[in-house]
Amino acid sequence: MVTWPEAYGGQGLSLIQWLIFEEEYFRAGAPGRVNQNGIFLLGPTLMDYGTPEQKARFLPPMASGEEIWAQAWSEPQAGSDLAAVKATAQRDGDDYVLKGHKIWSSRAVFADWGFGLFRSDPGSSRHHGLSLIFFPLDAPGVTVQPIAQIDGRTGFAEIMLDAVRVPAFNRLGAEGEGWKICMTTAGFERGLMLRSPARYQTAAARLAALCKQQGPTVTGGLREAVQRATMDADAYALSIYHTASLLDAGATIGAEASINKIFWSELDIALHRTALDLLGPRAALTGAAPAADASGAWLDGFFFALAGPIYAGSNEIQKNIIAERVLGLPRN
Repeated sequence: MVTWPEAYGGQGLSLIQWLIFEEEYFRAGAPGRVNQNGIFLLGPTLMDYGTPEQKARFLPPMASGEEIWAQAWSEPQAGSDLAAVKATAQRDGDDYVLKGHKIWSSRAVFADWGFGLFRSDPGSSRHHGLSLIFFPLDAPGVTVQPIAQIDGRTGFAEIMLDAVRVPAFNRLGAEGEGWKICMTTAGFERGLMLRSPARYQTAAARLAALCKQQGPTVTGGLREAVQRATMDADAYALSIYHTASLLDAGATIGAEASINKIFWSELDIALHRTALDLLGPRAALTGAAPAADASGAWLDGFFFALAGPIYAGSNEIQKNIIAERVLGLPRN
């Protein structure tokens, strides 16, 4: 919340100052955030599209951690193809009645609220007729089912909504504006806020230390991989500082956010795969293994990195966006 206005629980600082804060945060080994879907994704979107009353209601408890948020976009038949959502929001007086099935909802097991994309115009198709609506996860008709990750931990959930009634106050923006609003959120997710460069620079420094620890047994190819990961982490940092400078000057994030998303997701895998190659047989130890020591964190991190090319919009979809909207290539 470093960049949030002070009135909503933030510090009112610039994006550059936020990046500096992130460097110190990761350097100190501070714990992961518990509400990043809220503070990094929904929060900035709410500031752009919310009414004064919505901002006053939702932003302060989001900043304080009193209310944890989950993202409820994907559906069993609409993962990377977000425009294919089938969950509905039927207007009934001053309320909406929500019905449908959401899946891969990040942190929904631990959250208090979800923000989801719903089809509010029953005759619409694709990206038309969608609305972004907030709903409490303990409301009557909401069922949250945990989904185990590859490491056995619970990081996702599926959400079933059976005639869940919420006030129209919980709709962000005008009815039918959901697609445009979600693309703003996706820009934050892919381009800047979700994955700060300090995350990867810190991992690259740990990787270099691991390489040095292994000594002369490290092959030339592995040394080159360590050097490449370090250079890529620094290149990503320079790119993000450039983007933050443009945003602070009044620019907006466009389709080029997809380039950042592909870069950081592939960098994360490369960093951890190189570390596992350096560890040799010890690479098979998870962080929970009694003999793992610090090395187990690399396998845990690798498991998580494997999801990077999928969440926040699969990299295959991002490549299509880059081809069409950045490079101006014709659709296939």
